Amino acid sequence: MSENIKIEKKEAGSGGRYVATLSGHEAEMAYSRASPKLIIIDHTAVPDALRGQGVGQALALHAVEDARAGGWKIIPLCPFMRAQSLRHEEWADVIQQK
Repeated sequence: MSENIKIEKKEAGSGGRYVATLSGHEAEMAYSRASPKLIIIDHTAVPDALRGQGVGQALALHAVEDARAGGWKIIPLCPFMRAQSLRHEEWADVIQQK
């Protein structure tokens, strides 16, 4: 995974997104806040130029670390985040499967 991936959290209203910037391209993971202690990750987009560089995984890990720090859980509605959550048993403390 590239060490140059910078991830920012951008919140707006009842949701937000994590944005990763690398080599002038942006990837994102969007979420909506279901409650103060629960977010739903419903969309991940990684442009073709960034595929295969670990950007999606970096976004997923960032969301998990943010949930741990903030004390909330994640419902992985997005197919990518759902697949990642099933691959990473160590994330079970913050992942809430439906």
